Amino acid sequence: MSSFLVSVTCLLFLIDGVFLKRVCSKQDVLEYLNLTKGNEKFTTCRPALDWTYPTIIYVDIYLYGILSMIEKSQIFVPLLWMSVSWNNDRISWDPNDFCGIKNVILPKEMLWKPDLYVLETAEKEDGPLNPFLYITHDGNVTMEDDHKIVSTCTMNVHKFPFDTQTCHITVSSINHSDKEIKLVPASNSSKATQVARESILTQGEWEFLNISVSMEKDSYEGQTFDRIKYTISVRRMPLMHFINFQLPILFFLILDLASFFIPDRGEKLCFKVTVLLGISVLLLILNDILPSKSHRCPLIATYVIVIFSFMLLSLLETILVIYLINMSSEQDTKWVQRPEDLNSQTDKCKGGSSDHICYSGVEAPLESLMLKEIYSKDKMNDMHLLQQILEELQTIKQTLVPHTLRAQTGQKYWLGVVKCINRLFFVVYLISICLFLGFLFQEWKVE
Repeated sequence: MSSFLVSVTCLLFLIDGVFLKRVCSKQDVLEYLNLTKGNEKFTTCRPALDWTYPTIIYVDIYLYGILSMIEKSQIFVPLLWMSVSWNNDRISWDPNDFCGIKNVILPKEMLWKPDLYVLETAEKEDGPLNPFLYITHDGNVTMEDDHKIVSTCTMNVHKFPFDTQTCHITVSSINHSDKEIKLVPASNSSKATQVARESILTQGEWEFLNISVSMEKDSYEGQTFDRIKYTISVRRMPLMHFINFQLPILFFLILDLASFFIPDRGEKLCFKVTVLLGISVLLLILNDILPSKSHRCPLIATYVIVIFSFMLLSLLETILVIYLINMSSEQDTKWVQRPEDLNSQTDKCKGGSSDHICYSGVEAPLESLMLKEIYSKDKMNDMHLLQQILEELQTIKQTLVPHTLRAQTGQKYWLGVVKCINRLFFVVYLISICLFLGFLFQEWKVE
């Protein structure tokens, strides 16, 4: 009796070992399901036993990286994790019959997959994708991939660099209408936003704000297609743009204001031209950043152009002031060198008469100066002769003084005009700049 029990026990262990070896393998599950690469029943047709019911596709997209946003070409490159799941009615097994196996992993080529695509894709992905599908015992199939999507995005750069951008990732089916495939977002907006904030790895110069999920319908050739639109909102972090671009322009403007206090007008003119050339270089840099076409003029372009215009007006005002000063100097020279009442005397001086002598452009007769008596052989009292010469020199001086006073008066007049122009222009210039900058920064601040 004991030997019989031992034999039965050994037989049970042997049967149990054979059974475990035979079914505790996922390959046995595949053989049970008849899943092979050559079985077109699983690869060619939509996995629905009843074709009147659509296959529900659950789509989930999580953002975990903002690689770049190129304003010039309107390109948005996010790093996404996309999870797509659906139910295959032809796949199911009882885990109890296969030692508790509840899932298997298969290559993508062995099962049907929904033909989903992103509408905004600008370039085809060149990176490797996940080659496997995850299948559960109840027929649920999950396809997960990370995608570096180069997508188009209409950017509004009006408030650059204090701007907020919204880009869209729209998922739809290429060939299947909503009667065959029904797209359903697996996560709502709040969950997608929360997961993205927790898992985001890189943002570059952009700060992630939120993701909104919405459903849309699109009609084409009498058919309606489901669409899931993910709207990603990001905000630019403007610190580096402000330091590298806006602040230098502001410094150039301060230097231009300080140039009004340079006393040498020639150096002042050269300084203003140098500052204007510096602004021109920054304009070339701005041209490489902003897009060629925009519905509204960016505020940064208005900022640079208006400041450039202010500096140009300042340069023109300096040129005008220098012109007025030079013109007044020329007129002063004419007053001193060519007065009307001295022209005839100068001409007489050019005549070379032996009976006259010229002094500062005024010809005086030798008789009146008693110069003839100097050359005469008659001797006279030296004191009396010197007194007569002094009287004649005073007469000549009284003739020249009115012309000199007129020249000095004209010079003072033009210098007064120049000072008034400088002060008035500086006050108007400073007030205009303050008003413009206040208005512009207020526009940048308003959301």
